[in-house]
Amino acid sequence: MSDSQKAGRPSDVDLIVEAALEAGRIALGFFRQSPEVWWKNNGQSPVSAADFAANESLAAALRLARPDYGWLSEETDDDAERLSHATVFVVDPIDGTRGFLSGSDLWCVSVAVVTDGRPVAGVLYAPALDELFVATAGGQALKNGKPINVSQRLGDDLQRLATGEDMLKGFDPDFRKTVERVKHIPSLAYRLAMVADGRLEATLVKRNSHDWDLAAADLILERAGGALVDLSGDALLYNRPEVSHEELCGAPASQLPEFLRQLSHRRDG
Repeated sequence: MSDSQKAGRPSDVDLIVEAALEAGRIALGFFRQSPEVWWKNNGQSPVSAADFAANESLAAALRLARPDYGWLSEETDDDAERLSHATVFVVDPIDGTRGFLSGSDLWCVSVAVVTDGRPVAGVLYAPALDELFVATAGGQALKNGKPINVSQRLGDDLQRLATGEDMLKGFDPDFRKTVERVKHIPSLAYRLAMVADGRLEATLVKRNSHDWDLAAADLILERAGGALVDLSGDALLYNRPEVSHEELCGAPASQLPEFLRQLSHRRDG
């Protein structure tokens, strides 16, 4: 594509914002309307007509606009051809499908642009809450157009932590006293957004999350002053042959070393 052709097209972030808003509008039309449901992953995971409709909308908007980008979506059969692209769209049409189907507001459309393994633009849109999170590499994370930052809680303040009870068992007793475990949040991407805007101090992520759950939220958290890492403290890489991940921690950058120290028994064991 020539420079003159590129000059007339929207930026990647503008493109994915518009696509996410439209997909969210479509999904919202199915919300609390008892959409048809199927089961995948040997009956472990639900997928609904809303997921498929939102996915079709995203694919039509994004793949047409950027035919030179690869494509990875939870609701599209994976194609190894994506690995030949330096830049890919990484998409979850509805992150938190179980919550969506139960009538919870805590679900979102997740769209990221990933280049050379790391997200460079990311959008989370939670239509039922009217919340739009946006970030670009080098820019400030925004929620409904306003900058957001991770929590700065220090000292004896309770730290609000989203995790399973089993992941707390190895924490030092004194440290565990400083932790308030919050109620289950059905969308992993939205959970990470809650760390980004300071409603949570951290979230611990069980094994087997996927690129589409994480990529957009990863960038939003990073640009808000936090980080999403594995238990060795390494940043995640996306658009690999294997799209699932091991146990992870998302937290403010200043607090991350202590959380990783508390989780060292899981890393080493």
